[in-house]
Formats: sequence, C-alpha cells, structure tokens
Amino acid sequence: MRCTIAQPTPLNSIETREHDIHNQRGRARVQSLADYKKRGNRRWFPKRPAEASSESRSTSSPTDASTPPPDAEQLVGIEQDPAKFTPSHTRFQRGSSSIRRRFGPSDLPSTPLGGALYVATPVHEEDDCADSDFYLLAKAYFDCKEYRRAAHVLRDQTGKKAFFLRCYALYLAGEKRKEEESIELEGPLGKSDAVNRELTSLENELSKQRKNETIDPFGLYLYGIVLRERGREDLARTVLVESVNKYPWNWSAWSELQSLCSTIDILNGLSLKNHWMKDFFLGSAYQELRMHNDSLSKYEYLQGIFRFSNHIQAQIAKAQYSLREFEEVEVIFEELLRNDPYRVEDMDMYSNVLYAKEVFPALSYLAHRVFMTDKYRPESCCIIGNYYSLKGQHEKSVMYFRRALKLNKNYLSAWTLMGHEYVEMKNTPAAVDAYRRAVDINPCDYRAWYGLGQAYEMMCMPYYALYYFRKSVYLQPNDSRLWIAMAQCYETEQLRMLEDAIKCYKRAANCNDREAIALPRLAKLHGELGSFEEAAYYYKKDLERMEAEEREGPNILEALMFLATYCKSQKKFEEAEVYCTRLLDYKGPEKEKAKSLLRGMIAAQSGLSSTEAEHFPP
Repeated sequence: MRCTIAQPTPLNSIETREHDIHNQRGRARVQSLADYKKRGNRRWFPKRPAEASSESRSTSSPTDASTPPPDAEQLVGIEQDPAKFTPSHTRFQRGSSSIRRRFGPSDLPSTPLGGALYVATPVHEEDDCADSDFYLLAKAYFDCKEYRRAAHVLRDQTGKKAFFLRCYALYLAGEKRKEEESIELEGPLGKSDAVNRELTSLENELSKQRKNETIDPFGLYLYGIVLRERGREDLARTVLVESVNKYPWNWSAWSELQSLCSTIDILNGLSLKNHWMKDFFLGSAYQELRMHNDSLSKYEYLQGIFRFSNHIQAQIAKAQYSLREFEEVEVIFEELLRNDPYRVEDMDMYSNVLYAKEVFPALSYLAHRVFMTDKYRPESCCIIGNYYSLKGQHEKSVMYFRRALKLNKNYLSAWTLMGHEYVEMKNTPAAVDAYRRAVDINPCDYRAWYGLGQAYEMMCMPYYALYYFRKSVYLQPNDSRLWIAMAQCYETEQLRMLEDAIKCYKRAANCNDREAIALPRLAKLHGELGSFEEAAYYYKKDLERMEAEEREGPNILEALMFLATYCKSQKKFEEAEVYCTRLLDYKGPEKEKAKSLLRGMIAAQSGLSSTEAEHFPP
C-alpha cells in the first residue's frame, strides 16, 4: 500500500471545519491559516495512514470537547506522545542541522556516536499556556522591543514560558534604561555608574521559584545572569550548571557559564553531565583560557562527529590563528568561502591573516565580497578597514572601524584595530583611549595590552610600557613579537637592563621568531657585554637560519665579519678563512677588511711579518 503525503488544508476547508467545531463545542475556537502562519516556526508534517483513517472517521462521529480534531492538531504542530508515536515526529528529529540536511532523518541517532558515551538529551516539557492570547500578545510586544508592555501583559500568567518571558522582558527593560543612563551620565572615558534597577526584584523572584523547585532551565539561565550582574559569581556558576544539565541546547547558558570560568581550576570543578554539547563548551572555554592546543584537539574531535559543520571549521581556524599557523588558517577560510560564499561571520579574522601576510589581492576581493553581501555588519566594516590600512589610507581605515563600533560598541576587534591605526598616525592619546576601551571589554585581549605598551613607548615612558608588555606576555606567552617588544623596552636608554633583554630575546627565539629579530639582537648584546663565545654561537645560528631561508642583507655581512674576526682571535684559521672567503663575494668595506684578515692569518701561519705578508695575494 502506497502512503500519500497529506497536503495543507485549504483556507475554505479550515473555515468550514471551524464552523462545525463551533457548533459541536460551543466555545471551541480554531484560528485561520493566516493566524498560524503569523505564529511562525510551524511546519507541515506528513500524516500516517492511521491518522488519515481516524480523520475520515472523525467527520462522521462527533468530536469530544477535550480532544482536538486530528487535522487541527497537525496544523498547529502539537507535540505527539513519544510513547505512541515513532521518534521521527519528535522535536529533535525536526531539527535542521547541517548533517540532517545531507542525510535522511532515519540515518542518524538522536545524539552523535563519537566513541564516547553521552547522556540522553533531556526532553523539554511543553507549556499549555504558551499559545494563549496573553502570551502571543506579550511576545509581539517583546519582538517590538516594548519590554515593559510585554511584562505588564503577563503579570497574572503563571505558565513557565510566560514567567520566563515576563522576567526576561523586565531584565531587558532594565538594561535598556541602563544604557540610556550610561549615555546621559557618560564620564571622560565613556564610563558611568548606571545599573540595572530591575536586578534586585528579579533576584528575589527567581530565587523563590528555585527554592520551590518550580523554575525551568530557562528561568535558571536568567537567574544565573542576574546573579552574575549582582557579583555573586559562585552561585551564578552553580545555577547555570543546573540549567545546562537540565536543558543542554541553550548555548546562551553555556556562554554565560564560560564567562564565569576565569581559570582552569574553576572549569575543571564544574559538575557537567557528559552531553556532547559539553564538548563544544570545553572547546570554546579552552580557547578563552588560552589553551589553544587543547581547544584545537577538542574541535578536531568534534569534527569527526559533525563532519559538515562550518562552525567547527571556523573554530579550528580560530585556534590555529591563536597559534600563529597562518598558512593552515588561510586554507580553512578559503574552503569555508567555497562552501558558504556569502559568509560574513569570522571573516574579519581571515582579513587579519591576509593583512599580516600582506596578500593585497585576496584582501581586496574579500572586502568587495562582504561589502556586496552586507556592508552594515561590524565584521564587514573591520575587513574594509584592514583593506584601507594595508593601502596606507589610515584615516579612511579609522572611519570604517568607527562605523563598526556604531553598529556594536562592544566589538573588541574594532577597538584594537582602531588603536593600531592611531599608532600609525602618531595619535598616541587616541590610541591609548581605544586600547583602554578594548581592555575594559575583555581584560584577556593581549593585543590591546600590547598596543598600550607600544603607545607608552612612543611617549618615552618605558616603565609604563614595560608594565603593559608584561601583561600581554602573560596572556600570550608563545608570541615572539611580545617578547621582542619587551626586550627592546629593556634596551632603552632610561633602563639599559641588558641582562633582562637577553632573557626576553631568548624566549622570543624559542617561540618561532618569524621576523628574525631575536638571534641577531642576542649576538649583539652578548658582544656588548664581552661574552664573545655566546655572541659567536648566536651569530652562527643566525647565519644558518639565513642560509636555510636564502636571505640576504646586512645581517649576513655582520655575522660573517664577526665570526671571521672571532675565529682568527681563537686561532681557528681554517674556519676564519671560510668566512673571509665568503666576504670577498661582497662589495664595500667588508671586502677590504676580509682581505686584511686573510693577510694577517697568512703571516701568522708562515711566521712572516705583517709587512711582508702584504705582498701575498689574499
């Protein structure tokens, strides 16, 4: 027997059935198709033959007042009893993940099998009053950002969804008023003492609900936010853990919990159930705690489960970007753009990679693409700002970074990049202000601390600069640029702390110094301090690196000259002769100095005087 898929009932049929039901029930009401469409997020599902037959029977027999007609039940999208129906009609199976779009719903289990035992996904209980007129009216007010009107409509409603929507509306109303006051009472650095005046009443109400065990996971999520805003971080963590354990699909709750995990000890102390959403949380938390290798491992593990997830690919790129593996990051973002050509999210990081590698054509193409896709996104503005910065048009670059901040005043990347532009423009007061705004948003942003150090170094204030460089190095200890900046600060005339500078350069050399600054500086500093053996060691290492990379420049001449002189003084004439012979290939004073050294070595080996050795060709 062939199954046919039931089509959505026409409007006139609904109206006819509505009239019949009204006559049978008296007060029963079924909305029109247009009302169902306004409600949003409803889907049409095929009905099984058993349901179709029961529908045909229902037209000949009167319907009980407590049971809605099968057609109306399918139309509204009411959840079915999992004990009576197959899992293909549960809420989870109606999801639209990237994997589900590529495979049939029967091909995949309800939770991924990635080699680990996960707990079953908790089923969220439905709320009977969620579709009431009061709730729908309040939701409409909420969508229009009329938060106090929404809360007022739900003042007498007792359902869990209505309770959450009312409390959340009050919280957002307080946040809205707080933002207005912060603008009105803004201080010299953009700070104000404005607070959310709804927090106290919300804390009391939500605390009472939690004690009575009548609060749902979303209420716990809101309670955790309120507690965090009130400064009660320990209790906030406990409440948010309860929320994600009861309903792990709420990523907002995971994000709030992550913001409260400032150390690895706090993170390891959380009592989280082994749901696979926990792996996403740990990957993000490790990245925030600067454990980039652990974060990369976690996301690579998740990629084996969610093989077609663009989000996981982007997170892997973000972890590799933090590890300064720019080649791999560029490859991942190119693949992301092939799979999702209109993607804007995370593309500002790709523009940073292209900027650092000075790949102007690719950055120009990316800026044009995001401009045509959605030019009023903070990410788009930052990409265009990087494009103009690479062209040397710093004023225009600042204009786009300011536009990004108008769209999102807490967009961290825009503040930091705008500070860099002000440094290029030698506008140090504006740069300091931009970097301080970035630090206020995220104290763990090492780039902002590094920028502050640069700005104070430009103002000839090395002690302040040293303080901020130390902050940045603490947050990102594997970045050679930060160690080099701190070493150069130690070398300034005001400090002249050469021993500390040497320590910093050694750390930079061990952190994959791409700019090739650490080794020649180590050689020079050891030479200044009279440690010629150490200086020769670092000159040799630098010479080997330049030969491997096939580099030419003044550093190679300096290294060859020092090594030739040092080896001659140590009576290593054969090695000194090799360095002198290489110097003869260059023009300038180094060539003449090499000839003189060769004559001196010939005289020393043959017992001739230096005057007699002049007659021998080098």
